[in-house]
Amino acid sequence: MNGKLLGVLAALSVTLFSFTCPASAQDTTRIRGTVERIEGPVFVVKTRDGSEVKLTDNPLFVAIVPSKISDIKPGMFVGSAGMMQEDGTQKAIEVHIFPESMRGTGEGHYDWDLLPKSKMTNGNVEQAVTGVDGPILSVKYKDGEKKLVVTPQTVVVTYEIGKRQEVQPGTKIIVAAKKQADGTMQTPRITYGRNGEGPAF
Repeated sequence: MNGKLLGVLAALSVTLFSFTCPASAQDTTRIRGTVERIEGPVFVVKTRDGSEVKLTDNPLFVAIVPSKISDIKPGMFVGSAGMMQEDGTQKAIEVHIFPESMRGTGEGHYDWDLLPKSKMTNGNVEQAVTGVDGPILSVKYKDGEKKLVVTPQTVVVTYEIGKRQEVQPGTKIIVAAKKQADGTMQTPRITYGRNGEGPAF
């Protein structure tokens, strides 16, 4: 593997870590929204609450691409946003498959902002079995273990290095950004759904 690719993978790992860690642990704001327009180097984004933010800097672009549950094997490192159930399982809304180079990204179980009371669990897949509602993944992380129920409605995706030109008005994105003195937001990475695909934005 050449040095340039190693550098890109290292940068991707760091920015994914920033994105997947609890927001309270970072001096950042997690933003989900749709690109409204592009003004030179500035991306004007309309957030889920209807407000507008301007993203600047020279970010890394990361594409979210569709995958499938059969791609998930024991030993893989995954992240899952979902809702806790009364029986202690976590019903997965989405599952993200991390490349091996990003193993350990955002490891743990913590609050997430996808839906009210949603949780994020990132860890190693220890076992996959068939359940009544779909496959059940036993995911182990440094402080514990959770069983993730994957239903037919669960979105399964993986990450690829993206391209700036693929992010156009109408593209849905997720970023973890820092507010600057001029009111703009700077982010090291823009994660987007390629061709409209991806998890719940």
